[in-house]
Amino acid sequence: MTRLRIAGVTAFVDDRPTGPLDIDIADRTIVAITPAGSTPAPDGARVLDGSELFAAPGLINCHHHSHENFQKGRYESLPLELWMNLVRPLKPIPVTAEQVYLRTMIGAIQALRTGTTTIVDDLNVSPHLDRTHVEAAFRAYEDIGIRAYVGMTLFDRPFFRGVPFVEDHFPRDLLEELDGVKSTPAEEILAFAETLAVDRHPSRNRVAYICAPSAPQRCTEDFLRRVRDLADRHDLPVIIHVQETRLQVITGYQFYGSTMIEYLDRIGFLKPKTSIIHGVWVTPRELEIIAASGASVQHNPNSNLKLGSGLMPMREMLRRGINVSLGTDGCGSIESVDMLRVLANAALLQKLRAEHHDEWVNSAEAFRAATVGGATALGRDDLGRIAVGATADIALYDTRTIAFTPLNNPVQQLVYSETGQGLAHLIVDGRLVMENGVLTQIDERAVIGRIHDAMAELEPAIRASEETVERIRGPYEAIHARCCAMEIPKQTLPAKIAPCRG
Repeated sequence: MTRLRIAGVTAFVDDRPTGPLDIDIADRTIVAITPAGSTPAPDGARVLDGSELFAAPGLINCHHHSHENFQKGRYESLPLELWMNLVRPLKPIPVTAEQVYLRTMIGAIQALRTGTTTIVDDLNVSPHLDRTHVEAAFRAYEDIGIRAYVGMTLFDRPFFRGVPFVEDHFPRDLLEELDGVKSTPAEEILAFAETLAVDRHPSRNRVAYICAPSAPQRCTEDFLRRVRDLADRHDLPVIIHVQETRLQVITGYQFYGSTMIEYLDRIGFLKPKTSIIHGVWVTPRELEIIAASGASVQHNPNSNLKLGSGLMPMREMLRRGINVSLGTDGCGSIESVDMLRVLANAALLQKLRAEHHDEWVNSAEAFRAATVGGATALGRDDLGRIAVGATADIALYDTRTIAFTPLNNPVQQLVYSETGQGLAHLIVDGRLVMENGVLTQIDERAVIGRIHDAMAELEPAIRASEETVERIRGPYEAIHARCCAMEIPKQTLPAKIAPCRG
């Protein structure tokens, strides 16, 4: 058994900073929290001096797309429906398992370096499932030491069929060509998901499987029901993109005669341990549906801003008892897997939604969403907190760095000021995966060198795939403009300041 004592540390315990404390860890579990110096260190324990440190629960990033990591810094000023084809192009980018491994490391490195101990990766493997690619992503997260939930993006409708009015705006020959693209059959994908549900279950694995149906509009009802059944039988968390944009509200009415949230409720899809990713454009009735179901909403403020999708109503959700978690989204949309930026923006931007300061989302609420909120969304009461019996996922910040100087309110300063520069040590599953600012499980500089080499090899293929997307840009522009001109329910909570003009 490995033992570690963090001695004399100020720690976030019972929803407040307190200390000095001694925190004892045995293997992967916090076994004791006592006043500093009140008990001797356990026999054989390594003692880490915490006298100038602040211990906080590791952040939980509930939404990331590692398949976008090589496309960081390539796209800007495009709404979701015009952008998404660039990261899921008509001509798939040919990658090797080794390139997938390195691609996954891009996000994992930045996640650890900014205090994230758990990351949820919605990994697109379409149109042709290559199991070695999925295994490479798992292996990357295993090697670097982070906790990860990895889900293959599950869908049985082509992405271009996930918007309305396709038949009206796509040329007939292009439609026939796109409909003729062969992909891995849904049966084969679900069979592999079943295997992962058993072999990579979260109860037994630090790097585990999560059910990740892409979105209602990209799945048939039968397919969604089968994914729901898979998750229920194996007691797995579920993530699904819902109503990220105004266009998706229109899509719901065109496809289902209702909003997508109402549709998912009708088919019994919404349950605890199910996360609605984004949930930007919603009505009060939909919030009541979500609250009654026990589902969570997963807030990605930075990517929603960069894609112009809007700002979800976090206060209205919290008021109804809806659990809210936080995430970064993929590097193709927002460039960053830095949860500290998300933390700050979750608190800052929500202040635009409330007229009275008593209703502003504050730093403590944002921090809770990034820790306990993420743990609740994943069905994990052992994560997101520093407590006896909890899993030891702990970030240790140097309080002598400028973000914490002078030290008045560690949580508020962590949310609004910390950049990752002050992160001294990071513990995941009881193991120090960062020590004195150095990642311990990989040679970071060597891995980054390999990533640059891989990007040099792939750049021509990425550029060629982007050029193919121009063929569908015109039809998508027309559909986007048409949907922006259509009315949505008047009770929809406002998500943007500027009106949608196409």
